[in-house]
Amino acid sequence: MTTIYLIRHAEAEGNLYRIAQGQHESSLTDRGWRQVRALERRFADIRIDAVYASDLYRTRATATAIYRSHGLPLHRCPGLREICVGDWEGRTWGDIARSAPEAMADFGSRMDRWSIPGAETPAEVLARVKAAVEDIARANPGKTLALFSHGYAIRLLLANLQGISLRDTGEKSPTGDNTAVSLLEWDGEALRVVWQNDNRHLKDPEYLAGEKPGRAKRAFALEPGLWFRPLEGPEAAERLSAAWAEAGEDGPVPAASLTLEGLLNEEPAGLLHLAPETGRIHLAYIRPDCRRRGLGVQLLGQAVQHTRAQGGETLSALPGRLGEAYLRDCGFVPQGEAEGRRLWQKPIGFDPSI
Repeated sequence: MTTIYLIRHAEAEGNLYRIAQGQHESSLTDRGWRQVRALERRFADIRIDAVYASDLYRTRATATAIYRSHGLPLHRCPGLREICVGDWEGRTWGDIARSAPEAMADFGSRMDRWSIPGAETPAEVLARVKAAVEDIARANPGKTLALFSHGYAIRLLLANLQGISLRDTGEKSPTGDNTAVSLLEWDGEALRVVWQNDNRHLKDPEYLAGEKPGRAKRAFALEPGLWFRPLEGPEAAERLSAAWAEAGEDGPVPAASLTLEGLLNEEPAGLLHLAPETGRIHLAYIRPDCRRRGLGVQLLGQAVQHTRAQGGETLSALPGRLGEAYLRDCGFVPQGEAEGRRLWQKPIGFDPSI
């Protein structure tokens, strides 16, 4: 009998920033890295003979929890990739919900009828992932394996192995938490689900000690959030200046090459004023009545995406403009001074050793 631990990747940027990841590359969040360490503790005394992961960065990074601590090589397997979501990749769920509400609803609840340009169908993903897992099992008879994949792909596979149709997967097979572990067995002919979506390692005291008290949990996996557009036109300078003053800043607004307006449904909710070529965030502003709803971090997501697109690997900001508590919560650390204030920075590059 071959034993297979099937594990979802840790919390990644798309999960936090409400961006459709698909096969779009993204890194792990600070919380995701804490999940990796919790996963490492869980598997510390479990014998693992081989480790496989999707070739996407977020799964390879999560797999370090086992392959590095067990002294094993990592086998990259493109067949374990997440679903390619075509035209949706890299877009915010808020933008997708606004432009294609029916397709977005089908994506989470009626996989049998979801299809958009340039994307795989759920049926194609199921066939690909199932074939990959079976091939890995055949190549490792009698061994204990750790396989790292993605939420949607794992959900499709677990439902299928339990006789749940694509039509009913949305209702009867939930998505497991980040780093949730499922156990499969392979008898040489077929896969069987022993148990699924176990997250006990995220309840141990060491992991919980790092959780921010009162941090809101999203209502559901595809909760949309904001969508963004450039702030342009004759009133742009006036609105930016008003937000700058409301943020408690004096003097003129610094020049920057990009100003984005974040909207919740059709209502303006925030502004991001950014120089992506340098990674400097001058303003990340959320309207007072929209605060404490997990929207501010979505501004940071846009800063990450636009700065990476310019080849940048670091974001920077000044605490007077964003607040030290906000910066610390978002993973920034103080690094020297600029303009008479402490300069805070956050690395956003990918670790080349992973």
